[in-house]
Amino acid sequence: MSAIRPGDERFHYCDGSHRWVPPDPDFDQEVWEAMVCEHQQCHLEEISRGLRRRRPNPS
Repeated sequence: MSAIRPGDERFHYCDGSHRWVPPDPDFDQEVWEAMVCEHQQCHLEEISRGLRRRRPNPS
């Protein structure tokens, strides 16, 4: 599981789900969605790194 890092709050609602609508209604929706996708990719990379660290070395 991934944690919400400082500064990532803007991409999440209080329940931890991702915010697909920009908090500022004047912000470009397509740009916001691209930012959220990039943010989600960071979560996936964190999870992937964690899984690689936990895998036992084959003997």
